[in-house]
Amino acid sequence: MKKLSKFDRVLLVFVSVLILQNIMVSSYGDVIVTLSSSMEDIIFDGKWTFEREWKESGLTEIPTEHGMIILRTSHWQNYVYILLDVVFDKTIDKGADRATVCFDSNNDKTKLPQVDDYCFEAVLGGKRSFVYQGGSPLALNGNFERIPNTEGFIGIGGVSDENDRYSKIPHASYEFRIPIDLIDRKDIYGFYASVYDAHFNEIHHLSSDQTKSPLKIPNPSTWTSIYSPDKSLPEFEWPLLTLAFSSLLLIYLTRRYKSAQNSISLQ
Repeated sequence: MKKLSKFDRVLLVFVSVLILQNIMVSSYGDVIVTLSSSMEDIIFDGKWTFEREWKESGLTEIPTEHGMIILRTSHWQNYVYILLDVVFDKTIDKGADRATVCFDSNNDKTKLPQVDDYCFEAVLGGKRSFVYQGGSPLALNGNFERIPNTEGFIGIGGVSDENDRYSKIPHASYEFRIPIDLIDRKDIYGFYASVYDAHFNEIHHLSSDQTKSPLKIPNPSTWTSIYSPDKSLPEFEWPLLTLAFSSLLLIYLTRRYKSAQNSISLQ
């Protein structure tokens, strides 16, 4: 057998770069949002309803002086799914405890919130949830203003207990379903998550801003990032198919190359 052709060598390099591109994106941010069809089975009641409910999702542990907050993140079709499991909060203050998650769609980390920045709030035991958009001239609420809830949005706080993977003792937890059409399809966003514990009158959040004020959302320049490591969020499932095809093609070309080398050595 002859050596690999020039075309085969070029194709081999191209496929290798394509695979590396999908792998290297995992260094972009701090929180992973994974692709998972099991999100269709989520029951939105503000708790772990069954043991495997949030198992197929990204995991981030947020330590606090009182204990751990578990952040689970995933996406499927037109929604991003988020669980904030406040394992340490066993004092259930309905109507007072709450959780907030925010997305900086352009990930531009501005000093003041812009119109591409959105926040979503759920209240423990409350029947209503809220959506906020940046760009407000009012500084009192961190330059966010409340807007009508987008169709498909869900934010709910409840009490997680016997089916929870992290603690069977009743404690506060929050579930969100965020419409992707509102925050735009991107492979990386600026991201903020916070939990307000009324018992301690404290806020715990993912932000470099150390303020404990429960009334103000820190500006986007202090937020972390959330990213889709396989880029399946902006491109649906196609990147997964591309990666799989690229891997198979790389294996095929590698075997051709080895076969060519063995043929040469036997001559």
